[in-house]
Amino acid sequence: MPTDPPLPIAAVRYSPGDPIDTLMRKAIRVFVERGARLGGVLQDDACAQGDEPCQMRLEDLATGEHFALSQELGKGSEACRLDPAMLAHAAVAIRKAIDEGAELIIVNKFGAQEAAGSGLRQEMGCAVLAGVPLLTTVADRFVDDWLAFTGGSSELIEPSMENILNWWEGTRAAR
Repeated sequence: MPTDPPLPIAAVRYSPGDPIDTLMRKAIRVFVERGARLGGVLQDDACAQGDEPCQMRLEDLATGEHFALSQELGKGSEACRLDPAMLAHAAVAIRKAIDEGAELIIVNKFGAQEAAGSGLRQEMGCAVLAGVPLLTTVADRFVDDWLAFTGGSSELIEPSMENILNWWEGTRAAR
């Protein structure tokens, strides 16, 4: 009996401590080596020394541009460090990649912002509506939110290079 092709929307499920960013970077290198036209954004944290928190940065996968995602709020601030202007910049980069024919959109994560209905959630939906496969990551604590967002019509991938590449090759072959 033939198996159904994988759904063109997937999230790599991860637990605290999993090296998910490293795994996604490796997968992106393989996608590029195999000729995939990528769009989207991937997070790259640059940790400061001492008491300073990590500086969140994103890389635009279509252009290679790096930009800060967190804003400096000063020592002792407990407010959200996410910079809304840079989040909008990421959203524009994703939509531009969709418009310019990316074969695969990668969004660094479906996290707290997306679970709450904001962040890059709309851009994820735009990719799927445009027929462009979407790959993201989701922490265990947000899996139920991810499933609600996708209506259960997505693939949950366990964190391994083999699983990610199998999903992509199956998705690519079905297109």
